Amino acid sequence: DNTVYIQQNPDVIDQGVFHNDVIAVGNQNVLFYHEQAFADTEAKLAEIQRKFGDNSLHFIKVGTEQVSIQDAVSTYLFNTQLITPPDGQMTIIAPTECQENDSVRSYLEQLTQNSDSPIKRVEFFDVKQSMRNGGGPACLRLRVALNDEELAGANQNCLMSDKLFSRLNQWVEKHYRDELAVDDLRDPALLEESRSALDELTQILKLGSVYPFQQD
Repeated sequence: DNTVYIQQNPDVIDQGVFHNDVIAVGNQNVLFYHEQAFADTEAKLAEIQRKFGDNSLHFIKVGTEQVSIQDAVSTYLFNTQLITPPDGQMTIIAPTECQENDSVRSYLEQLTQNSDSPIKRVEFFDVKQSMRNGGGPACLRLRVALNDEELAGANQNCLMSDKLFSRLNQWVEKHYRDELAVDDLRDPALLEESRSALDELTQILKLGSVYPFQQD
């Protein structure tokens, strides 16, 4: 009953906004979006407000004159992570492409300096490898809220820790090739290497035999 179905603007899809997370992002009571993000925006925002049922909702609209669609897409301004860390200061985790673009950087500075803004900080990180592969910080955006009992029931070997982080780095150093050429894709050795890497990864995370080649 509280779900809002909101259509993405077809015009921005034609401009390269292939996913909604390239044009909008939400966190708690904040929706951070470009003014061209949605179809029938005003009516849909009113529906969100009505179903949210709380006047503390913040709609932060970025105007086209502030940040163009092209700049939003190329910098992944909205493909950022919007988080509330333990200190309560809502923060945007952004790629350095946002810092390097004059209009986007200027907008973010104004946003965080505005005393009425619920977003208080921006932290920039170099994720160029991910960006060049078509993914920004939002690729880490999935959130699953668990209570203590549910968390205890999860696979503890998949929960990040310093020990697991170190072990995964070792796994990458061992199995990832430094270079990959087109001819390598025809080499059966690449298939065997990939299977060996996946087999070891499932053991590290104690996932069991989840791939068909492990079950043969």
